[in-house]
Amino acid sequence: MRNVVFLPGFMCDEDLWADIRPGIIGLGQPYFGDYGTGETFAEMATSVLKSAPARFSLIGFSMGGYVAREIALQAPERVEALVLIGTSARGDGPEKTLQKEGLAKLTRRSSFRGLSRLACKTSLHPERMDNDHLLDRVQAMALRVGKDAFIRQLLLFRRDSHENLKDIQNPTLVVAARQDQLRSIEEANELVTGIPDAKLAVIENCGHMIPMEQPGPLLEVISEWLDRERD
Repeated sequence: MRNVVFLPGFMCDEDLWADIRPGIIGLGQPYFGDYGTGETFAEMATSVLKSAPARFSLIGFSMGGYVAREIALQAPERVEALVLIGTSARGDGPEKTLQKEGLAKLTRRSSFRGLSRLACKTSLHPERMDNDHLLDRVQAMALRVGKDAFIRQLLLFRRDSHENLKDIQNPTLVVAARQDQLRSIEEANELVTGIPDAKLAVIENCGHMIPMEQPGPLLEVISEWLDRERD
């Protein structure tokens, strides 16, 4: 049976994948990556690799896509196939970095209440921005992940890594959402252009939280592609 390692995005936990969990058995034996206390993508990748099976397919969402690419570079012989969902190879500019450092400083001095409702809304399709069920789930994940992880993940240095994409030699599928307000189709195309022989799939009627907003189409796209790669 195929082993499949799932990597969550910023302030997400296993509930990110709950809606595709019934179909995960069709993909293979699931493992949910543990980032530990890593303060860089390289450290997070090392933590995931310690508990991962010897060989596996790797599915990374958003921030998890950065970690997944690092794993593919650190241990290419262990990664059978790579799926990057709602992610990018772009880095943070100086202004963004300062904003994140300021928020981290503020968070250290105050109680942690998770992600704001507004921040959660921007991660959803415009027609789902008032979906209380989804918003509650996204906020609950952040509260469970907690303050310390929020600060670590917020301060992760996202450097522009387009030049390293050519070094990823694993079969790769890039999944993007048509109405994603956080990661654009253009960013997905940059990944496809940079990674040798990568393929692109676009999920329609969907914002950034693809596994929660369109679990059925996402599962279908991944399953069909992994089956083709196995053949």
